[in-house]
Amino acid sequence: MARTSASSNTVVAPTSAAVGTRLLRGLRSEQLRAGYLFLLPTLLHFAVFVAFPVLYALYLSFHDWNMIGDRRFVGLENYQTVLSDPKFLESVQHTALFTVGVMAGILVMSLGLALALDNRIRAMNLFRGIYFSPAVTSVIVVGLVWMWMYHTQFGMVNLFLEQLGVRGPGWISDPNWALVSLIITALWKNVGYFAVIFLAGLQGIDEMYYEAARIDGAGGFGVFRHITLPLLMPTTFFVLVMGVILSFQVFGLVYVMTSGGPVGATTVIVYYLYEQAFVFFKMGYASAVAYVLFAIIFTLTLIQFRFLGRHAEL
Repeated sequence: MARTSASSNTVVAPTSAAVGTRLLRGLRSEQLRAGYLFLLPTLLHFAVFVAFPVLYALYLSFHDWNMIGDRRFVGLENYQTVLSDPKFLESVQHTALFTVGVMAGILVMSLGLALALDNRIRAMNLFRGIYFSPAVTSVIVVGLVWMWMYHTQFGMVNLFLEQLGVRGPGWISDPNWALVSLIITALWKNVGYFAVIFLAGLQGIDEMYYEAARIDGAGGFGVFRHITLPLLMPTTFFVLVMGVILSFQVFGLVYVMTSGGPVGATTVIVYYLYEQAFVFFKMGYASAVAYVLFAIIFTLTLIQFRFLGRHAEL
């Protein structure tokens, strides 16, 4: 009789390492599925309210559509009309002037305010809250309040100027002053917000740099020029990029305070887009305006990264 080998009936038990590996893979799969489930609401929100509108606007930009009739494919005609429309080019000019005025004021006033708030004085948190409060105030409320303050006869601004013996202009009713009025209002609303960002940058600078500069005999202005400004460059770069993007998208203040007037003096790009879409119902043309605005902002951002980005690296 043939002898059966004992080795053929031996069952090899899995090692503890193999069992641990399978359990770990199963756990990771469960965690991965759970992660996707938690992300699903956000992904759905992004797909429905961000991705779809963006792609649909791109589709509409090649069509002529008034929201009622059928869509008619026109190719690049909308883009050609946008780039040759004098009113659009005028809105670009107004937006550029608004951006330059706001950014110049923000860089100077926000940094100055941050330097003042960086000192150790009593009730500093209270002062920080006061200066930051306009940033969290509704733009509609800000616009309505400043409309009253700019009133030619009863506004606080002209009443104050009258006490100084100066006759105030018709701030939002004068084409020469309307855009300036919007710049002042935008600065009042945003200076405190960007001052908080500058303050965070200032508090991130190591004190040893200032101590070394003082030991070398540097004065206050020398310390600010050679220590504070260079080390604050990443924060300044961030403020500049974000400020330009936000300024080119200004709409709320214009809509509430001037409605693009007087005589189109404050018609910025986004307000021009609003008129084309919801006043004249040129949805395809308005979509083309939106993508031209995107191209302008994207180009400006690239230019800032190209010429200022390397200086912001520490």
